[in-house]
Amino acid sequence: VQLVESGGGLVQPGGSLRLSCAASGSIFSINAMGWFRQSPGKEREFVAAISRSGGMKIYADSVKGRFTISRDNAKSMVYLQMNSLKPEDTAVYYCAGGNYARVSHAYNYWGQGTQVTVSS
Repeated sequence: VQLVESGGGLVQPGGSLRLSCAASGSIFSINAMGWFRQSPGKEREFVAAISRSGGMKIYADSVKGRFTISRDNAKSMVYLQMNSLKPEDTAVYYCAGGNYARVSHAYNYWGQGTQVTVSS
């Protein structure tokens, strides 16, 4: 399984970005998809996850109401729509494939990450 993120960049506080994750390979083995992020000097933290069907979604409290995770199984794509961005959202964002959970060790497959910087 290969995961490739895109869509990161520099945005002003209050702005929006949409991250995309393209999955390829033996994706039938993936039960769920998630997004994590990591800032310099901090541990990788959970952002959001979505079940295989897309019927279940969970979010970190810090992004609830601002971020939306979605997926298009026909295109093998997962998205993270980020609105009302704050400077503290600045991080490298990683797409992950594995089991539906908030913990990184539940995910077996990881992308290379995409940088999101929120700054004026």
